[in-house]
Amino acid sequence: MSDFNRGFVRPAPAQADMSVDAGLRSFMLGVYNKVALGLVVSGALAWLTSHAPLVNYIFPTVQTPYGLSHTVSAIGMVLMFAPLVVILGSRFLMRSATPQNSGILYWTIVSLIGASMGVLLLRYTGTSIATTFFVTAAGFGGLSLFGYTTKRDLSAMGSFLIMGLIGIVIASIVNVFLHSSVVAFTVSLLGVLIFAGLIAWDTQRLKMTYYQVGGDQAAMSVATNFGALSLYLDFINLFQFLLSFMGSRR
Repeated sequence: MSDFNRGFVRPAPAQADMSVDAGLRSFMLGVYNKVALGLVVSGALAWLTSHAPLVNYIFPTVQTPYGLSHTVSAIGMVLMFAPLVVILGSRFLMRSATPQNSGILYWTIVSLIGASMGVLLLRYTGTSIATTFFVTAAGFGGLSLFGYTTKRDLSAMGSFLIMGLIGIVIASIVNVFLHSSVVAFTVSLLGVLIFAGLIAWDTQRLKMTYYQVGGDQAAMSVATNFGALSLYLDFINLFQFLLSFMGSRR
């Protein structure tokens, strides 16, 4: 899902001054702060939807042959698919991005994803979720630092990663019907690799965007919102794929 918002930013110039300056640091800090705050909001909403009374409507308990288990209600399914619908719909409805509507889009998606992630708190132990989160945060920091400092052009890698992302989305949909553990494992493994690469690519792309907007404050605010959305989605997807390997089920 990380790639659906990328069309909002105009193509970056072929060459840009990649020197680190105070303006660039301020721009990137604004992006990272918004990502961090988005993760805090998502965590709070996930906690709310995994506890009474909301859990009874979103992730109710049902009796299975193996005992009581949480399932996803119709409301829960809406929450899970709503971020994708919002992102796709915004491509058609948001003809001209402004700081206001791009900010609303960011916080809407953050809130919807956070609410839908309550099921993870019910499915996995708190210790494994915390451990996976810190591993994801460490990996995110290292990969973003690489994308920020490298002199290598990552645009070719980005095109390859987008193709891989489309592939795992299709494979995931097919596996809904196949229920293959091999396919699920392969998708999770590829997902980790793809979103790790996207973190570095998106970070470099944000640097190019900073030089592209040329000090236009309104354009800078829009770029901050969309940049934060890209990195937030990269983080969340990497976290969920890592959790499939590192998470201990309740």
